[in-house]
Amino acid sequence: MKIPQQKIYKALLILALVLAVLFSGFYFFRNSLLKQAIAKVTHKMAVDYNSDFSIKSASFDGLSGIKLTNVILVPKNADTLFNIEKIETSISLSNLLIGDVQVGTLKINKGYIQLVKKGKVRNFDAFLKRDKSDSDTNEKRKYATFAYRIISKLLNLVPTDMNLENLIFKIDDNGKKTSIAISKLVLDNKQLETNLHVQAKDFDQRWNIKGFADPRNKKADIRFFNLDTGAIRVPYLDERYNFKASFDSIRLNVENIEKDGSELHIDGYTSITNLKINHPKIASKDVVIKNARFDYRFLLGDDFISIDSTSTMQLNKIKVKPYVSYNTEKDTVYTLKVNIPKMKAQDFIVSLPDGLFTHFQGMEATGNFDYKLDFKFNKNKPNTLVFDSKMNKEDLRITKYGEANLNKLNGEFVYRAIIQNVQQRPILVGNANPNYTPLDQISPYLRKCVLTTEDPSFFSHRGFINEAFKQSILKNIRTKKFSRGASTISMQLIKNVFLTREKTLSRKLEEILLVYILENNRIASKERMLEVYFNIIEWGPNVYGIGEASHFYFQKPPSALNVDECLYLATIIPKPRKFMYQFNEQGNLKDYAVKNQKFLKNLMFRRGLLMPEDTIGQLPVYISGNARSLIKIKAPDSTAVPIDSLATDDEFEL
Repeated sequence: MKIPQQKIYKALLILALVLAVLFSGFYFFRNSLLKQAIAKVTHKMAVDYNSDFSIKSASFDGLSGIKLTNVILVPKNADTLFNIEKIETSISLSNLLIGDVQVGTLKINKGYIQLVKKGKVRNFDAFLKRDKSDSDTNEKRKYATFAYRIISKLLNLVPTDMNLENLIFKIDDNGKKTSIAISKLVLDNKQLETNLHVQAKDFDQRWNIKGFADPRNKKADIRFFNLDTGAIRVPYLDERYNFKASFDSIRLNVENIEKDGSELHIDGYTSITNLKINHPKIASKDVVIKNARFDYRFLLGDDFISIDSTSTMQLNKIKVKPYVSYNTEKDTVYTLKVNIPKMKAQDFIVSLPDGLFTHFQGMEATGNFDYKLDFKFNKNKPNTLVFDSKMNKEDLRITKYGEANLNKLNGEFVYRAIIQNVQQRPILVGNANPNYTPLDQISPYLRKCVLTTEDPSFFSHRGFINEAFKQSILKNIRTKKFSRGASTISMQLIKNVFLTREKTLSRKLEEILLVYILENNRIASKERMLEVYFNIIEWGPNVYGIGEASHFYFQKPPSALNVDECLYLATIIPKPRKFMYQFNEQGNLKDYAVKNQKFLKNLMFRRGLLMPEDTIGQLPVYISGNARSLIKIKAPDSTAVPIDSLATDDEFEL
């Protein structure tokens, strides 16, 4: 059926009149509606956030423009959160009609925003509370949908045209103060440029931020520069966390934010030049990364968040393909995969950050390698943990050593332990030292005992034990702290001879790389490594090497040590300076120490390292050397029964 044109025109006219009436009504009553909206916000701030919100004056400017003066938010019993003298903004009415708030333009003139902490009171705590509507629901959150909704709302609040003048952002953390003054920030025709004046306790800088920003299409390409000479310093972190950081420039690029079905894709890259960081837990000196870039693709689904394997991290000449995932589909599963594609060994060495690998400076190598790490942890099934680390070499050879010359292990050298940053007395590792003991002159019982307690697979592994790493990771996850390591004798040797005992990321990374080079290039034999180990480790206060230790405790050479003396020496290695606390007032081992040695003895029996005849006729451990003077022994009572008469056969049973 054909509808007459006259009726169509009539319907359109009626629709136009209705819209005109609606807009007219809105126009004439808009100030009243604006007051109601402000009253609603004021009430919400008071009830939900215990804060006073006030606006001195509010009025419309044109159809969609709004002017506000003296906009102030003050939490109860806390400092003002913000105080803005003048705000002018406009809102898209067409989007507002469908419930989508989009800020069109924004002008702010004079004011401040501040985050203040005094004692334990923070002026923004009320706004960090979780929304009750989120906590009360049992429905599983869909990560992609949730993230896209939040990102869209935030970007819609970013105006397409913006002009900020004389706005200050301040932080006051119990007297640790930082301020960022925005003299002028302009976003016009998708071009952003601003000048910032940054002040902290010990520096004063002017920064420049400029680039492309398109909040409606969810794209940006922004750069940070220093208008003054020198690098940009990061404020606040130094005073608050003793973490110093600076850089020459940063670039942040967001190419795409798109939701495709149940998946959200976020693509882009970020780069930084001459990043310098300093923290006691990272390294003892400044760590410098000359060039770094991260080409990222974040993927979010209903039940996972991940960094896709198509992402690339580049550190100077080192390229890394990472994959990181957090998945809650069935169990809570954390996954990490690292892939370093085939690259030249020398490119890897010269790309290591300055200050993080000081012992590698000057090292040269030929050949190529590639590396893969596979890690997976199921929170609900922790014993299924996967940890697999593999390196493939192609004609890899070290042609020149850096500061850590690993060939040192094969000759005579002077060793000096470092305890609490203080160098101890020099120990000559070589035959010119009368206490130096070759491996074949050390009791075979002691070799077996120490290998059992410290590194049972020493002669078969290449510096690392994957299973030990797995158990270490599991325990550290369970205790939520670094409570267990996975140190092999190779790692202990590298740490003692070439590195320090400082607990830094730098020292641990250097230890891992040096152990790999030592073990996988056959620089020193296993026998030589074990011999050096026995002759340098600490066995007591100022007692270094087994030659000194055997005389210090038992007044005999290492070759003459019996089984129980070897069991005792092996059990004090973790805490040699506290050996005296294992003894009671009669000079005998306490019950717990005896049990420890019995446990070790039985373990060695089960492994076939000891035979029953090895322990026939053995007496309790008796300290006869200078070590006895450090044991607090009570003066003997003349009425007491002799210790020997208290011994029973049961005490020596297995």
